Amino acid sequence: MTVTQAQKTAIEEVMSILLVTTTPRGKRQLASMFMDLVDRTEWPEYYEIIPEPRCLKNIQSGVSKGRYKDATDVYTDLSLVFWNALFYNEAGSQIAVDAETLKNVLETEWKKRTVLPIPRSSPPPSSAQKVHGVAPEEPVKEETAPSSLPTPTPATPATSTSALPAPSVRTIIPSNQSRQPAASTSTTTKPIPIRPKSAQRTGTPDIEVDVVTPDSDGQDEDAGAFQTDRDPQSEEIVKQLEKGLPRWPGFGEEGWMDEVNPERYSDIVHAIKTFKDVIGNRLAVCLESVPEESPATMNLSSTTPISLKQIETRARHKMYKSSKEFDLEFARLFEKARRWHESGSEAYGRTLLLQVCRLYQAITSPIPPTAPYISSTNFASLRAGPGNVKPVHGSDGEGVPNVTTHRVLTRDRTFVDEVNYKGWKVKLADWVHLSNPDDPSKPIIGQVFRCWLSDEPEKKGQPGITVSWYYRPEQTFHPANRQFWEGEVFKTSHFADHPVEDIIEKIACQFTARHIRGRPRPPFWYVGFPLYVCDSRYNDRDRVFVRIKNWNSCVPEEVRQTPEFMPIYPFERTVYPVRLPSPFLVKGSAGKPAVKGPGGIISGASDQVEGPGDGDRKRSTRSEAAAPPARTTSSAPIAPIPATPYQAPQPTYIQPYLPQRASGPDRSVVSAAGGLAAIGGPAQVEKLAPETAKLFDRDPDTNEVLWFAAPPLNQPRVRGPRYSLAYMQFLAKKRKNQDAGDEAGPAKRTRITTLPTVTETAIQVLKEMSFDG
Repeated sequence: MTVTQAQKTAIEEVMSILLVTTTPRGKRQLASMFMDLVDRTEWPEYYEIIPEPRCLKNIQSGVSKGRYKDATDVYTDLSLVFWNALFYNEAGSQIAVDAETLKNVLETEWKKRTVLPIPRSSPPPSSAQKVHGVAPEEPVKEETAPSSLPTPTPATPATSTSALPAPSVRTIIPSNQSRQPAASTSTTTKPIPIRPKSAQRTGTPDIEVDVVTPDSDGQDEDAGAFQTDRDPQSEEIVKQLEKGLPRWPGFGEEGWMDEVNPERYSDIVHAIKTFKDVIGNRLAVCLESVPEESPATMNLSSTTPISLKQIETRARHKMYKSSKEFDLEFARLFEKARRWHESGSEAYGRTLLLQVCRLYQAITSPIPPTAPYISSTNFASLRAGPGNVKPVHGSDGEGVPNVTTHRVLTRDRTFVDEVNYKGWKVKLADWVHLSNPDDPSKPIIGQVFRCWLSDEPEKKGQPGITVSWYYRPEQTFHPANRQFWEGEVFKTSHFADHPVEDIIEKIACQFTARHIRGRPRPPFWYVGFPLYVCDSRYNDRDRVFVRIKNWNSCVPEEVRQTPEFMPIYPFERTVYPVRLPSPFLVKGSAGKPAVKGPGGIISGASDQVEGPGDGDRKRSTRSEAAAPPARTTSSAPIAPIPATPYQAPQPTYIQPYLPQRASGPDRSVVSAAGGLAAIGGPAQVEKLAPETAKLFDRDPDTNEVLWFAAPPLNQPRVRGPRYSLAYMQFLAKKRKNQDAGDEAGPAKRTRITTLPTVTETAIQVLKEMSFDG
């Protein structure tokens, strides 16, 4: 329904009352603080806490221009202005008091007008209270026993442009854990504090990351200690956040197959159903095994039942009204199959092979191939994928040449802002899965650096993208003791041109600074989309890892320093990914490695070095002319390797070497106790357990737990010098006199006269008494 003229008039009356509401003495208009959005430059943390900012001026403009289709939406936006102010600002602050007053005025005046729908008194689903699961205006008390908190949904509004009070510290409780009454004998759930965002590090794209991991420095003695499970509380934090995030709205309207004869639909379905790989396996089994019903937990674009048999029946009976409708049905089926089958599994690979690598994409293209459908590259456009191409720097490496380049090519193409394919709108800086000619189950991970239309005569007007490749752990060469974060990938110097037919789906990749603090906001990522984390770049020529300190150097220049680039919904606290061993050490069902190359295990310690970024990275410690390390294939048995300095999981994020102790006083516990001799030698030293050590601060250089002999002094700061009130009054009076003189013209200076001295007076008297004889 649309907003009627009567409703519009009533809404304008309510807003007018809000705008003229003043303090009891009428000295200040309360709404002035909420007219404009908060300044993003001065208060960037506000936009991390509040997902959907609102202000009265924008709402007023939207009402006057008829942008709202329902009066309830107007009330929701108006109430969000005040709900957000109440959430962000400290309880009892002036802005919180004003927001509460205006919220009550809004509700009262809205109810007075019968033409308007009945308003809700609780926070809207998109408010910060619902998103973060914090009950409004009610402190967390153990005496109460609510059933569960509302599920979060991302979006919350803004407040004012003036100076805002510091946000208060809030606590929330996971929705699946109810608080027990004080009289209960069961243990109550401890609330998890949410730090004010001003106290947190903001995750700008150019941030230099030096994150402390939750592991202690005592794991260097255990070469096989890997964190294969996230602790239950962290897992609950991630699930609770993702439960309330927006769902993907679905495929777009552009990029679908051209209109064809309806008879062609049945031919396409038949080609998919009967296609077999080189050893005779019918790949359509992976689609037929997907259930027709779509569970809500799969986070699909549509929950309407869909199956290959359904599509076949509709195609045979010519029930599709257009080629787009037929194409969309298959896109939804492939989407469900990708979510249903485990990533990296054989069934998952067959799904991608049928979809993109790339049989379906090929036979629905403007120039489809003819049967029988045979391809040495799994229908991919490139001859080789990550790990099998020649390094872009140097000519001494192995691999297929002329597949990738070290820069973005500009010849024979026209650059565009975005391309559309199969309902996907792909633009600059998006991450995508692409067809992998070597292994369909491991699609290429790439970030878009350019979208273009080909100017080559034989490909005139055909769209494509240029991406920067990211390698998976199994596509790199690394020591056996190398550890990887769950979902970790590595930036490379490879740039490749892909036609849009190579696009499988959109994904997301976060730098570690943001990945441990939250999840990307739409449209950069939706729940259910693949999500990767990157902390290092990989040099496939020298086979070394370079830790990225400046993420700005790895993204397209056009989005650098852009505050809107991949903002996040923050976690309640920092949550670290799971740490896993090398994929080549994981055994499969027959005792063989679970994964194959093209990477492998190399002997020796890690060659990873620190680097500021892509453009200015440090060289490996090896000579550039040195021969590549000996390669151990992934299928060969690997003997256990003793612990090395690389293997110890260091407290700095993925920093696989022991840093040198910086100059300065030694503040370790042993030194504070008087040295090893004073405590009875090394045998008396016992390291803290990982779960204990992660609770303490660490030295930024040595990564050791800090030890202080005494608590810090709590002394007030000395106030700086100030002018006295008398001097300030003198300056004000002087300035006032000068201003008055400027207005009246140049004032004449008063002549100062002095009284004559006694001697001068006596001489004057004698002169007056003297006379001529």
